[in-house]
Amino acid sequence: MGLLRGTDVGWRFAERVYEIRYLGTSPLAGTAPRTDVTVPATPFSVPATAEQLERVATALRANGFAAEVLDDAAAARTRVKELVPEGTGVLTGAGETLRSSGIDEDINASGRYDAVRPRVLAIGRATGADEIRRLVGVPDFVVHSVAAVTETGSLVLASGSGSQLPATAGGAARAVWVVGAQKVVPDLRAALRRVEEHALPLENTRAQAAYGMPGAVNRLLVLHAEPHPGRDTVLLLREAVGY
Repeated sequence: MGLLRGTDVGWRFAERVYEIRYLGTSPLAGTAPRTDVTVPATPFSVPATAEQLERVATALRANGFAAEVLDDAAAARTRVKELVPEGTGVLTGAGETLRSSGIDEDINASGRYDAVRPRVLAIGRATGADEIRRLVGVPDFVVHSVAAVTETGSLVLASGSGSQLPATAGGAARAVWVVGAQKVVPDLRAALRRVEEHALPLENTRAQAAYGMPGAVNRLLVLHAEPHPGRDTVLLLREAVGY
């Protein structure tokens, strides 16, 4: 069936609807599609294999990052406490990985650190924008996650405002990255696809609930290598954490 529409060059189909009819008398081969199978929303939510994680760790080390493979979020939580001395000024990234693992609470609510985020939240943005910018730009430590990590040893971050990127790019003296196994991708092209197709829709839902506005990828940061060995420690987890 079709809907025709007159144009300057004659009649053209504006819409077509196809209906397939089987006119044979013998039964069709095969079975009806199953409806009890849960299909993953995206391949970017599948955790990397042990072999992939080791390959990523090796590539990261070759690029100047310290890299460790840990079992789970609980192990990462313990390791962050070992890596970040008490009393240190620490900026945490805003994201599901740190929140769901408990690391965000450990840093911002425990009283063990000079946590930057609670201080920023207490400053009026209308009059304290410069103070906020300085606080988040050069902390002693930044603890964050990434949108993707490539098997070639690069870290990819996405941001709506870009406020945390100066610290993560090099403003912070030290950086600790907590990365779930599902964030491993083969290369930079796949990393950018993961940002747009997987992370952004989930971040959009979170941002709508938290801030009443949609998420956006207005800034992208790619760390291909660390020119100052010892600055960055990447904790690769064997389980999926965050999104």
